[in-house]
Amino acid sequence: MKRQWIDNNITILGFSLSGIASAKYLVKKGANCTISEKKEEKPEDAERILELKQLGINVEMGGHKEETILNADLIITSPGIPPHSDVIKLAKDKNIQVISEIELAYIETDKPFIAITGTNGKTTTTKLVSEILTNSGLNAPACGNIGLPPITLIDSNVDYFVTELSSFQIYTSKTFKPQIALFINYAPDHIDWHGSEEEYFEAKASLFTGYKSPAWSILNACDPKVTDLKNRTDSKIVYFGREMPDTSIYIQNNKIVYKSKGRIEEIIALKDISLIGKHNYQNIMASIAIAKIVGIDTDIIRSTISDFSSPEHRLEYVNTIDGIDFYNDSKATNCDSAICALRAFENRQVVLIAGGRDKGTDLCEFVQSVKKHAASVILIGEAADRFQEALELFGYCNIHRAGSLEEAIETAFSLKLGPVLFSPACASFDMFKNYEERGRAFKDYVIKKKTLSPA
Repeated sequence: MKRQWIDNNITILGFSLSGIASAKYLVKKGANCTISEKKEEKPEDAERILELKQLGINVEMGGHKEETILNADLIITSPGIPPHSDVIKLAKDKNIQVISEIELAYIETDKPFIAITGTNGKTTTTKLVSEILTNSGLNAPACGNIGLPPITLIDSNVDYFVTELSSFQIYTSKTFKPQIALFINYAPDHIDWHGSEEEYFEAKASLFTGYKSPAWSILNACDPKVTDLKNRTDSKIVYFGREMPDTSIYIQNNKIVYKSKGRIEEIIALKDISLIGKHNYQNIMASIAIAKIVGIDTDIIRSTISDFSSPEHRLEYVNTIDGIDFYNDSKATNCDSAICALRAFENRQVVLIAGGRDKGTDLCEFVQSVKKHAASVILIGEAADRFQEALELFGYCNIHRAGSLEEAIETAFSLKLGPVLFSPACASFDMFKNYEERGRAFKDYVIKKKTLSPA
């Protein structure tokens, strides 16, 4: 049952896409909405702020006023605001409920959610699931952390909300209970936001356990920490990644197969998949699990997978210059993502461009993957010193430094040692606004270079 919002005072923390969408939805329902942003107003914000004010939404920039928090009947927080921040602590001290935009959408609809989480591969899997379901005739938009706030879809005739969820969004969604939840994989990340690795994992795990247990949980059978959730959930379980006694999706004889009730069905041959990398096989198997639960025909699943290409900034082929292939993997904001990208090239050595804002995670496994898969490494950004030190400590010395992304691309091309892989293993914020801007900068320079190169 939808909540009555008339004359409720709602404070939205963060001048973000999801926050603005929440305010627009709620003000139409009669709520009094204020968007509160810690950062100062920028010139490019002026037009949007004017639009919001014309809709009757208050906007305060440059800090969260105490009265804005204390006068709220409900607070909707953006994912980037950590639970230990002063503004969240103030709300909790005053017993003011704090939820996410995901939670808002959940309480405003009776349509089912498919929730997709994990450290890496969320966007690829979310897009693929959405395409499979859409090709079957369902209205199943990809939304959530992928960029489209589900609250914008509430008044649409949606059959399934195919929702990518970050640990931040799960943490601030206390009653959110999807019909189907998928845990793709786990690696330490966002420890600064959560406070510890265990808190990060438990935020993810909470989507599958206790009173929030969904009807169906899909678990990575190759990840012991994820698989162990079978002991903590009340869900029906489907596994992917390797054969299990229960329902499972795995690779057998170079084909992805689906086993259920003792019957094995071939879904698709690996040679018919356009995505590269074993990690993408995991994403595909996870997507098949969801599609099978929903009841999608195998022919539709197979044809959608065979036609599916990588989302932007995720092992995305850009162009070939003078026989050198360039790949944009700017979404690799942690070492685990970069390791997956390196492994995707299997026996081909790459020239790796890495670096950015260091997340301070352990580099041992990353270095070992570099030694195995990279003919050379070009380092950029704030992390360059620590990355170089770690590589040299393990005896890897084919390292170059660049002062800009453009210089790194030129150096990588001049080496002519193999495909150029831009997989930073770091956040973008030292040089770029976000990973999308960073990825576009890489692609733009490569395409420009291609245009200027002799035929």
